[in-house]
Amino acid sequence: MNLDEERAFREALRRFDEANAQDPNTILLANRPIPYELFYAERLTEWVGRLRPNASTALLLAARCQHICRWLIPRDSYPRTRAGYLKWRTDLKQFHAKKSAEIMAESGCSPGLIERVQELNLKKNLGNDEELQVLEDALCLVTLQHQLSDLIRKTEREKMISILQKTWKKMSTGAREEALQLGYGRTERSLLEEALAGVQ
Repeated sequence: MNLDEERAFREALRRFDEANAQDPNTILLANRPIPYELFYAERLTEWVGRLRPNASTALLLAARCQHICRWLIPRDSYPRTRAGYLKWRTDLKQFHAKKSAEIMAESGCSPGLIERVQELNLKKNLGNDEELQVLEDALCLVTLQHQLSDLIRKTEREKMISILQKTWKKMSTGAREEALQLGYGRTERSLLEEALAGVQ
């Protein structure tokens, strides 16, 4: 990476964080409220770095903007149906890809880098793209580490078991090993063990 590419990379990261810092939803860290999407983007980037220490610029940028400004398209703005959920997820991916491309262009990133980050945002070629698998693994690990307790509180038990099984099937062997080492509470670990017992 030359000096101009490094400068553009750092500026894009800064602008991603600046955008996510506008999230009105917060999470408490050391008794301080932190914008949730900023927290999420930082945790996702950390997992990508842990899973792929030599992660490419595109992969690191994709992690940082994967859910950029997600609160602007709330789930409740779509029907509470399976079709509504799928439409919401599709629209979110398109929104994140467009928003991240705009910020990267303003930051001086090359068209090739912007296109690659969008491919990762949109999860194109899942199953045949090693970097996308790393990103998918990181997404699953953030869910298990930071969102599982809240999901369990809000989700019927059988549905939660199904969600965990689907999550597990998306993950690589290495990510599954990482997942088993996370510090779950008793309820979370019990539910995860029950879910994994039913995974073929």
